[in-house]
Amino acid sequence: MSTPSVRIGNVEREAAVRELGEHYAAGRLDAAEYEERTSAAYAARTAEDLAPLFVDLPRDQPTVAMAPQPTVAVPAQAGYDLEAPYGRDPVTGRPYSDRLKVIAALLQLFLPFGTGRFYTGHTGIAVAQLVLVLFGVGVVWSFIDGIVMLAGDPTDPDGRLLRP
Repeated sequence: MSTPSVRIGNVEREAAVRELGEHYAAGRLDAAEYEERTSAAYAARTAEDLAPLFVDLPRDQPTVAMAPQPTVAVPAQAGYDLEAPYGRDPVTGRPYSDRLKVIAALLQLFLPFGTGRFYTGHTGIAVAQLVLVLFGVGVVWSFIDGIVMLAGDPTDPDGRLLRP
């Protein structure tokens, strides 16, 4: 009497697909064969289902016994500033925002109802400009605000300079 097959999990299926990928990269499988065998590997339920996928391929070690690779922490790059991921202003040393100055100014100039201020995160000013558009003052304010953004050093709500 034979023993029943032991079920495999996602770790074993992924290991088999990784090994098939190595064989594909080495030129032992063409694209159609690789796709067919990876589909079969993902559908496999037991180790016996995986075995036929590698019958005609050289194997260094059994795929089913492979353990997942441990993750390795990537060391911080020299010169990378966690407080300023988008860099710093070379003159003042203040960190840059994730938003762009030119985009904010163009939004203010061409969509003059607080759009640029919504983009920069200044919601209060943006809502005020939007409400004042109904009275005609908001359009002028937004237009002037766009010019000031282009000429000045606008910031985001956290006080970081908008990127040039």
